[in-house]
Amino acid sequence: MSSQEKETSSSLYRQWQILSRLSTGKWMGTRELQETLQREGVEISLRTIQRDLNQIAQRFPIESNKTIPQGWRWRSDAPIQSLPHMTSSQAVTFMMVEEHLKHLLPPGLVEEMTPWFDLARRSLSTQNNVRQWINRVRIVPATQPLIPPLVERQAQQAIYEGLLQDKQVECLYRSRGHLAEEKSYILNPLGLVQKGAIIYLVCTRHDKSDVQTFALHRFKSAKVLDTRAMHPVNFDIDSYIDSGALGFRVDFNTPTEHIELKLVMNEDDAQYFTESQLSENQQIEQLNAELYQISAVVPFTSQLVWWLRSFGKKLIRIEPETVFNAVHEIE
Repeated sequence: MSSQEKETSSSLYRQWQILSRLSTGKWMGTRELQETLQREGVEISLRTIQRDLNQIAQRFPIESNKTIPQGWRWRSDAPIQSLPHMTSSQAVTFMMVEEHLKHLLPPGLVEEMTPWFDLARRSLSTQNNVRQWINRVRIVPATQPLIPPLVERQAQQAIYEGLLQDKQVECLYRSRGHLAEEKSYILNPLGLVQKGAIIYLVCTRHDKSDVQTFALHRFKSAKVLDTRAMHPVNFDIDSYIDSGALGFRVDFNTPTEHIELKLVMNEDDAQYFTESQLSENQQIEQLNAELYQISAVVPFTSQLVWWLRSFGKKLIRIEPETVFNAVHEIE
């Protein structure tokens, strides 16, 4: 290889290193670029970085903010690049996605993302400050932590595929209970919701129009059909969740209703609701020197009943009477 070819190869490698470390939103200064490259063993002067950036800008969609010192980034209209490098913020994001969201991703997509997860781990291994972030951040459930139930992988993949392709799914499902029988259904997938340790499929049955939830771990088998899934008119998963449907009905013979809940408690206990509200319309009223009343319109669900029971004797009064009776198991 001639000296000119060596210089060209060296320049290409150097410019590729610079290009791969620019972000799409954050401006990166030449000094920061130099420090980043030097930490990874690439010795380069500020003057060379500036010259390389000006050359790169003639061929690639990067831009400068024209300040002194200059900052550089990918333009907002730049296509997503597939360079084998990952910034520290991207690496942290991929690691948290793998840890906390992989159960909600289609298995095929998780496998497809494996090289990116591996790249994130390698990137973090060379960046002590970012690795410390992963080691110091945790998500702890607000309730008693439970080990997620085992999900039949083939059934999960078929259900996720049906949801992605908007196709009906034929499945074998076993309801909760020791003596429950396995039943065959044809379902129209509408969405997935993870609640605590359990993932639920929100769907309709081909023979019924009402929206139902099926726990993913109770599917024994499933396959995607060629028939297109049927959707209820104007179905919206966020509205469905807000309705309290996933809190589960207190009475399975009647739909979930919204009630104006009123709770009376001491000032110290009422302080909790000034920080975490029951709903956007919540109100707190001081009744006397010691007692406060919290009022809010909420769905009347079994989840609400269980939650109210956790307060024990801290709840001095509960209204309406139907909620009080449910909390204290009065028929």
